[in-house]
Amino acid sequence: MSDEYRNFMGYLWVLREGNIYTIGVNEEGLEEITEIETLELPQEQEEVEADVVIGAIETSDGPLDIYTPVSGKIIEINAAVMEDASIIMEDPYDAWLLKIESEDDMDDIDEDEDLDDDDEEDEDEEKDEDE
Repeated sequence: MSDEYRNFMGYLWVLREGNIYTIGVNEEGLEEITEIETLELPQEQEEVEADVVIGAIETSDGPLDIYTPVSGKIIEINAAVMEDASIIMEDPYDAWLLKIESEDDMDDIDEDEDLDDDDEEDEDEEKDEDE
C-alpha cells in the first residue's frame, strides 16, 4: 500500500488529493470476506457527515458499514463497482467506492496503527495472566 493511502476505521482506506477524498475497502477489510453480494452507496451530490454510516457492503459474512472521515458532498460514485461489486475483491485500491469533496482536514484520522498495537498488547497481557 502506498503511503498516500491512509487506513480509516480499520477496514477502509482514504486517499486525499487536494480537497477530494477517495474512499475504498483496504486489504485488511477484505481478509474476512468470502463474497460481496451487494453494495449500497449514497447518491452523487448528496451531503454526508464525518463518522456517520453513509453506505454498506453486504457480504456473505455480514455487512460492512461505510463511513467517511470528512463531511462534504459526494462528487462521484464508482460505476464499475456498482455494476460488479466483486471487483473490489480483485483490487481494492483500484476499485474505489466514492469520492467526496470536502474542506475538512484528515490529519488526525490515521488512528488504526495505535489501535492495532494496543489490541496486541492487551492480548499479550491476557496470555501472561492465563499462564
